[in-house]
Amino acid sequence: MKKLLLVEDDPNLGLLLQDYLQLKGKFEVVLCKDGDEGLKAFTKEDFDLLILDVMMPKKDGFTLGKEVRKINQDIPIIFATAKAMIEDKTQAFSLGGDDYITKPFRIEELLLRINALLKRVNGSAEPKEEIKQSQFDIGKYHFDYTQQMITSDGHQQKLSTKEAELLRLLCLHKNEVLTREEALLNIWHDDNYFNGRSMDVFLSKIRKFLKEDPSVEIINVHGRGYKLLVN
Repeated sequence: MKKLLLVEDDPNLGLLLQDYLQLKGKFEVVLCKDGDEGLKAFTKEDFDLLILDVMMPKKDGFTLGKEVRKINQDIPIIFATAKAMIEDKTQAFSLGGDDYITKPFRIEELLLRINALLKRVNGSAEPKEEIKQSQFDIGKYHFDYTQQMITSDGHQQKLSTKEAELLRLLCLHKNEVLTREEALLNIWHDDNYFNGRSMDVFLSKIRKFLKEDPSVEIINVHGRGYKLLVN
């Protein structure tokens, strides 16, 4: 079980995030109410990832992050703030932050960002059976993720790396919703607008590659993401 340090001065939000991450993310979460308390906890215990609110009394999140980096250069840090200014985002990354999330945010998005960061640090956060699975049958098509190739009736279609990664995620969620945030964070490690537009282009290409089989369809699920339907 991964251990997270959550430093948040809003007690209601802090407890909500702690309960959700422990229940849904299956993490152990240590909650601290200010930067001083957070630094003491960090020096006494071992953590896998830090979530630091920026606007806090006694010691703000940026100051805490800077002090943490003097002790540990590698631990992933996510800064959370009500500010959306580009200067704050720049400061977050210049201090050694790995990600930045602006309040108000969806807790599901925070969980996806945590998993994406831990995946990068640990090599992969996917179950072993998913890591091994690289061959998929999609209607009349066969998709080889390792070779980045779709085959049908002797015809082969080579995919780009991003196309192959996106199609693999869709296959792993076949007939289920793949959320837009999960796809972006898993493949691009950032769910910003420009990466979202890039993903839309790749999805259009994948749809064209699979268009000859009417039993195969990639649909948009409004407000959520995408679904690979195979009848």
